[in-house]
Order: sequence, then C-alpha cells, then structure tokens
Amino acid sequence: MATRVPFKNLAEAERLAKRKLPKAVWLAVKAGNEQGWTLDENLRAFSELGFSPTVFDRPTSFDLRTTVLGMDIDFPVLVSPVGAQAIHPDGEVGVARAAARAGTATGLSSWASDSAEDVAAVNPNTMFQLYWVGKRDQIEARVEAARRAGAKALIVTLDWSHTPRRDWGVPPAPPSSLDLRTMVRLAPEALSRPAWFGSYLRRGRIPELKVPNLFDRMGNVPYFGTAWAEFEATPPPTWDDVKWLRELWGGPFMVKGINTIRDAKLCVDLGADAISLSNHGGNNIDGSPSPLRYLPSVVEAVGDQVDVLVDGGIRRGSDVVKALALGAKAVLVGRAMLYGLACAGEAGAYAVLDILRSGIRETMYGIGRSSIRDLERADLMVLNSDFFVPPTR
Repeated sequence: MATRVPFKNLAEAERLAKRKLPKAVWLAVKAGNEQGWTLDENLRAFSELGFSPTVFDRPTSFDLRTTVLGMDIDFPVLVSPVGAQAIHPDGEVGVARAAARAGTATGLSSWASDSAEDVAAVNPNTMFQLYWVGKRDQIEARVEAARRAGAKALIVTLDWSHTPRRDWGVPPAPPSSLDLRTMVRLAPEALSRPAWFGSYLRRGRIPELKVPNLFDRMGNVPYFGTAWAEFEATPPPTWDDVKWLRELWGGPFMVKGINTIRDAKLCVDLGADAISLSNHGGNNIDGSPSPLRYLPSVVEAVGDQVDVLVDGGIRRGSDVVKALALGAKAVLVGRAMLYGLACAGEAGAYAVLDILRSGIRETMYGIGRSSIRDLERADLMVLNSDFFVPPTR
C-alpha cells in the first residue's frame, strides 16, 4: 500500500518536519548561520520577483527536459547533495529512488549515511559530492570508489565556513562513537519523539551516524564526529588541488559554492562543466545575498562556457521558473527534500519533486511558455528595484 503523504506544499512539509523530528535533529536540518539573515534572504529574493500572466496563447503541452553534466533529466530540478539523511530510515537510498522515479539525478554527499554503491544502484544518474577531507591519497581513494560505484558526475563543494554560531541554538556535536555513554546522552532526544525513533526500531536499526563515503586509509567507516574533526583539521583546497581533482576524475565535473564572477571564471579555467551558485543554504557567511540576485551577472560572464545552476531557498515550482528565466540551466534542491523525507520517507521525497514539477507547469501555463528553453528575463517583473546585486569581484 502506498505511503500517505501528509502535505500538499513545502510550507506544510516544513511545519510537519519540525513537529516530527527531535529538536537536535531539527536544528541540524534547519541550520543557517549567526542571525540567519542569509537563511531568510534566500527565500526573500524569490519573493521580490513576479510574473506578468497572459490569457492568450496558453500552452497545452510542456517540455521540461534538459541535460546537465551529461545526464538527461525529465525536468530541471536535481537533488542537492545533503549530508546525514539518517533523519529517516529510508535515508539517501530512499531519496535517490524517489529522484529516479521522478526522472532526475540525485546528489550524494560525502557526509551521507548511505554508500555511493547503494545509492548508484537505485539511481543511475548519481552525482558524488566531495568535501576536501584528509590527504590527497584518501581523497583519491574516495573518488575511485565513487567511480566504481557508477557515479556519473563529481561535485566538489568549497563554500563551508565552519562557523558554529546560530542565534537560535545549535545541535549537540555529532558522536565520534556509539558507546553506552553516548547512547545514554542521546536517549532523551530520541525518546522525545517516540514515533520517529520507533520508525527505526521497526526496521531493526538505529540512526548511528556513520559516514561510509569518508572511509579512512584502512577502509574503516568513521562516525560523523570523527570525520568532522578531520575535516576541520584539513587545510582548505587550493586552486591547484581542485585542478588536480578535476583531472583525476576526468568526467563531468561541477564546482558548488560559487559566489563571484572571478571564481566562476577560475572554474572555467580549470575545466569545470558546471558551477552551482550557492551560499550553502545560508550556512556560509551570514550577510551574503541570495545567489539568485547575481545569477544574471554570472550567466553573462561565463554562461556560454559552463552550465550555471543555482540552489538555496527554492520552495515552489514558480521559484524554479524564476531561476531559469534569469539564466540558470537547472536548480538543486536540498533542505526542501529533507522536509519531505522527514515527513514520509521516500514517498515524501518523491512528493517534493512532484510538487515542484507541477508548479513549474502551472507557472509556465500562466505566462504562456511551453518549453523551459523559451524562458527569459522578460517573463519576470522585478518588484524591488534593488533586486539585482552584481558580484563585486
């Protein structure tokens, strides 16, 4: 019997996810940084763009298909690589299966709870996302493991700032082991949401927070906390490091976390096939504007040399249309997927993608566009004259 999905839009999914998840888990999902200005700004930017609907020549069919990183997908929404999807027993495998069913690609984080092998087995269009953790030999081993698993593309994420402050509180540090003392410490959180914890027990498992894609030199799978300590101790990659990584992989390659024209041009120079404009969902420098505001400037600078994607704050199909009209090839959706996953597992993840696809079609019907390739900036109304903020570099 199909799982009933208890939400009809992503605002409902967010409210339900907050009620379902233990507080510490919810804080990790909601995330953000410092006062949360950028977290809110990512949503606000979309609200400052509107449409001018038409009543004549409305389309009767829609072509939403596109190609990103060599992968043909049915509509321009990809699942962003988001770590530790053990907020539900279905985890990354459930999200990947939902994405495959929806006809799109899934991103798999280095910090995932499921392995690249397991995820690629259920979605052939899997993109493995790499954080720079450890030495080059460790990174090379992880890249080759993703290649053997069948990953179609490699994403390197460069925009994490390691800022631990949030005005509304931060979750406790993830464990470095799951010994008896740790289990006792975490028990009140788990038991505060018995239905959530019970969903794991019914599967005969517990959310142990291991990260199989960040295996160590001996092939051992570390706990999240152990891997995180190594991440914080690893110097950030240089341009030469990323160039080495691009050559090592050799296939479709995306750099995620770009915020300036200068960095976008450097990505072109190192041979990237795509970039994603991103502030890490509000988790980078608080006070940085939404990538949507400088999307047109970056597209103008490098859009004829590299596919430009964008992520952050996408909650509706109309948001996707706005991004495409400003020049994006496609969008990546992360936090919204977690809301759906928390509410109803794989079925909830699929519902998020279905809601976005329906919203794209409805918006395109309203503005008289039958193909995403026909979308342009003239389809939008700027409600705030200060909307566009060109990058300063």
